[in-house]
Amino acid sequence: MKKLLAFLLGIMVMATMIAGCGGGDKKDDKKPAAQKFINIATGGTSGTYFPLGGALADILNKNIPGTNASAQSTGASVANVNLLSQGKVEIAFIQNDIAYYAANGTEMFKGKQVAGLQGLATLYPETVQIVTLKKSGIKSVADFKGKRIAVGAAGSGTEANARQIMEAYGIKYDDIKVQYLSFGEAASALKDGNVDAAFVTAGHPTAAIQDIATQNDVVLVPVDADKADSLIKKYPFYTKLVIKAGTYPKQDADVSAVAVKCMLAVTDKMDADTAYAIAKALYGNLDRMKSAHSAANAISKDTAKDGMSIKLNPGAEKFFNEK
Repeated sequence: MKKLLAFLLGIMVMATMIAGCGGGDKKDDKKPAAQKFINIATGGTSGTYFPLGGALADILNKNIPGTNASAQSTGASVANVNLLSQGKVEIAFIQNDIAYYAANGTEMFKGKQVAGLQGLATLYPETVQIVTLKKSGIKSVADFKGKRIAVGAAGSGTEANARQIMEAYGIKYDDIKVQYLSFGEAASALKDGNVDAAFVTAGHPTAAIQDIATQNDVVLVPVDADKADSLIKKYPFYTKLVIKAGTYPKQDADVSAVAVKCMLAVTDKMDADTAYAIAKALYGNLDRMKSAHSAANAISKDTAKDGMSIKLNPGAEKFFNEK
């Protein structure tokens, strides 16, 4: 009898232990939400895109549950288009004119059209600045005929900007002495008197132009309103803006200009719900972007579709249409 009682007691103990283990298993069955990895392509570590990309990653990680976002340094716009098309990143900082060329297979993407590019938002202007020295006597793009003009590196976005703006004034490369020079090279050439004017596409004020202005009387050549209108009609990625007086030393008056815009691009592989969540998180936390770089002071929901040069992701469209 004692043996039987001991046997039954042992069975009861084992049953209790199994029940206890079973209760623990039920808790373990609750799996954590699947993580969504979002890689963000930016630019060089010394540029504007990189710190803003880091801030965006921080915003997404803190405001979209299950998100694991990270920013990576890249070769900027053209390289970022390729990273998007290859599925290596989910979001990319890109100039809106480069996005337009890629989507339409023109300029540096001629014969290499990229399908499926979509926009999330346009962020801030990257101004096409046309720089000369007072002693050149140049006051308008119309004065460029026969002059030595630095149009940017061959095949660059700046070079396309230069060609398109001069085209609005009826000036072709055959009418000028073309100099294919980068920002830094153009600045040195201006100071040394080896070029008469240069195109620089960058947020203003631009360090290279400020450097020239410390020892020279710099003049910014305007883009007239009627020419800007015809330019925008043909190339919808341009927007008008004004370079305010005092932006550069001895700049006594406002200068009318055009700009392309930094934008966030994705592909049609991003679902609308994710795009909506990203846009909502971004525009709900602009202070974080502004703390990363002063260029973000120009980011606004009200201007997020200005200069949008490619199809807008449906999720972003939904967010911007909300009051």
